[in-house]
Amino acid sequence: MMENQKFRPHSVIGPLGEPLTLDSLPPANTRRWVVRRKAEVVAAVKGGLLTLEEACERYQLTSEEYLAWQRSVERNGMPGLRVTRVQHYRALHNR
Repeated sequence: MMENQKFRPHSVIGPLGEPLTLDSLPPANTRRWVVRRKAEVVAAVKGGLLTLEEACERYQLTSEEYLAWQRSVERNGMPGLRVTRVQHYRALHNR
């Protein structure tokens, strides 16, 4: 019967190597998205702490916005999440 139950970890490793829990994630009413906060949300979803749907609902994100963050982290790490560098990294990957 265990296969029917979803396993949700109590914590995951954050982008800076620190443990992340639901309580340590950015607040649901976050409006200023700095690189660290974006990376924490991506790490929480990747680690199973939140589902994509839960993250989008909690932070009022579109799935496209979240997936852009995830793609940026996978391609360029945390620096890829800097708004001022988005065009630079897009140009690198479109070559």
